[in-house]
Amino acid sequence: QVQLVESGGGLVQAGDSLRLSCAASGRTFSSYAMGWFRQAPGKEREFVAAINWRSSITYYADSVKGRFTISRDNAKNTVDLQMNSLKPEDTAVYYCAADPNVQRVRAGRGDYWGQGTQVTVSS
Repeated sequence: QVQLVESGGGLVQAGDSLRLSCAASGRTFSSYAMGWFRQAPGKEREFVAAINWRSSITYYADSVKGRFTISRDNAKNTVDLQMNSLKPEDTAVYYCAADPNVQRVRAGRGDYWGQGTQVTVSS
């Protein structure tokens, strides 16, 4: 069992940076792939980034590639999303997800999800 709690959201201006963090409970965190998704008002949830258990593989949506970086610290049971050069279209609720399989995370079929944290980017 894994419980996920996101933090770090807020209101920023276009061009600013923000760092989201997802804290996971459970002794098996290091064996899980992790990912970030987002959902904007009136839109479907979309994949943002994913990382495998040992940080050797990362995936990014084309819309965030080069601006966002996913990382994890297995000793601290955390996965972060560094977001730079934010745009108004990045405004959404951001969710953390976990699953033993990184491809399932990418596909949005992770076993565990957090409650989300709001990111708002003003123009």
